[in-house]
Amino acid sequence: MRILAAMSGGVDSAVAAARAVEAGHDVVGVHLALSRAGGTLRTGSRGCCTIEDAMDARRAADRLGIPFYVWDFSERFRDDVIDDFIAEYRAGRTPNPCMRCNEKIKFAALLERSLELGFDAVCTGHYASLVDTPDGRELHRASDQAKDQSYVLGVLTADQLAHTYFPLGATPSKALVRAEAEARGLTVAHKPDSHDICFIPDGDTRGWLAEKVGAEQGPIIDRAGEVVGSHEGAHAYTVGQRRGLQLGVPAPDGKPRFVLEVRPVSNTVVVGPKEALATAEIAGARFTWTGRAPDATEFACDVQIRAHADPVPAVARVADGIVTVVPEVPFDGVAPGQTAVLYDGTRVLGQFTIDRTVSAVPVSAG
Repeated sequence: MRILAAMSGGVDSAVAAARAVEAGHDVVGVHLALSRAGGTLRTGSRGCCTIEDAMDARRAADRLGIPFYVWDFSERFRDDVIDDFIAEYRAGRTPNPCMRCNEKIKFAALLERSLELGFDAVCTGHYASLVDTPDGRELHRASDQAKDQSYVLGVLTADQLAHTYFPLGATPSKALVRAEAEARGLTVAHKPDSHDICFIPDGDTRGWLAEKVGAEQGPIIDRAGEVVGSHEGAHAYTVGQRRGLQLGVPAPDGKPRFVLEVRPVSNTVVVGPKEALATAEIAGARFTWTGRAPDATEFACDVQIRAHADPVPAVARVADGIVTVVPEVPFDGVAPGQTAVLYDGTRVLGQFTIDRTVSAVPVSAG
């Protein structure tokens, strides 16, 4: 196949490209410039898409003997990822920018351009597996459960799966990938993994949002509506947060309070006991299926609500354009804006953005 290898400058994408070359494919490397004013150097393992990352990707491509290009996707990244991130926080939701980047950039904009140029597939260093069946291609978890990234790929559609290539899916561990990189003479063999939000490299999400959204003082209330404190901007709070709450009234039982809800219209933060974070039901209208859609409108599945959360057995129901999920055991601290990914064993069925949550604890109980 003609393969376009997306090379971030990290070890995973470099080894993925190397395996594509070794498998006999015609491979071209590309690095995505996602910022018009990208930083020069990475700060430890924070951030990505710096000039240093681009140079690391180029060195890896040179080592593999493949053509290499840098494509400017900064405008699309700003519109589809950064602006979406800001809008979601303004609406009181907790977004996942990695999901949006995979959905809108790596497997939409990049894949679209690669197909226009005559490539057959986009290759990335994601830890996930593809399985071809008589009913079509399926996305499955990687062999290394600790590194599995199928959750953030849950936004892929059947058409996108048909043109993807994940060479690392069957690799038992990240340590083996680093050892392979070293054996291949790739200088990124021991480069730290990137984490946090790539466009906020200093990790100060609250400060970054304050600049973009603005900070306005408002009340912190309990579930009964009583004011128990104040805040300097509701955007700085997320469901499940305990630290950093400016509370002047202690809870009657003396126990810590947690953020239960953020109400952007009234600029209000709602707090309560930890047990009130238990969520008995979630639902969302923005959903996609990864591969073929389920045959039934109601089915058993496992549901994962964070990239590194444990899957929870549940029953999903699709009706009137809405997916509703009821878990066997309540979820803990779910926020609107998060993504719920549905699984059948190791297979990814699809995903939806959580619009509505139902607490497992009545207001009178907390």
